[in-house]
Amino acid sequence: MKDKLKLLAAVLIAAIGIGAFYYFGDKPGYVQLAILLVAGIAAVVVFLQSAVGQATKAFGKGAVVELRKVVWPTRKETTQVTIIVFVMAVVVAIFLWGIDWSLHKIVKALTS
Repeated sequence: MKDKLKLLAAVLIAAIGIGAFYYFGDKPGYVQLAILLVAGIAAVVVFLQSAVGQATKAFGKGAVVELRKVVWPTRKETTQVTIIVFVMAVVVAIFLWGIDWSLHKIVKALTS
């Protein structure tokens, strides 16, 4: 029950922040931005206190750990793969154009 109240509070804080942003629409932009940022940070802090927030935080940490394990391709490998994909797209486009053109000629010959 406490988690649901924390989530509800986080949503209400965010909604109040958005409402205040529009309510103070005649104020300078930095005031509106400050209101929105304070409300957003407060909503995130309250959200992270809930079980769902803790699970989200743990998931994010796990994602960062896995991201560090990724072996990124070199610039040369990326360029080579990009060229291969482009060439294959052109080849498939020409092949499909040829089939379309052939079927068009066949249907035209049959119907005329």
